[in-house]
Amino acid sequence: MAPTIQVFGLKKCSDTNKAIRFFKERNIKIQFVDLSEKGLSKGELESVSRVIPLQDLIDTEGKQYKNRNLKYMAEFDIENELLEDPLLFKTPVTRFGKQAAVGHCPDIWKKWAEEFKKQS
Repeated sequence: MAPTIQVFGLKKCSDTNKAIRFFKERNIKIQFVDLSEKGLSKGELESVSRVIPLQDLIDTEGKQYKNRNLKYMAEFDIENELLEDPLLFKTPVTRFGKQAAVGHCPDIWKKWAEEFKKQS
């Protein structure tokens, strides 16, 4: 059984929609997780953070980061904040097996699509 490609993002996010469209155009079934409804589990976040540093996952330019005034906090637990408030993630976060990417990453997705096809 081939591993699933997961896309964590927001329905209104253009980069999330680019990721979904990228895989659909290649007939690769994905699991989409809408971060406005559900975040990454602790295990999923740990898996992603083995590849991408936690500080690279938090969207410091995003509306939620600004609304929460995290910019003005001297120190905070990034992992805990991401688990508690999934709207803080940069989007999309994509996963394929033990691999992960954040943002619009067509070069990485292309490699995954090739691997996915081989495993299917």
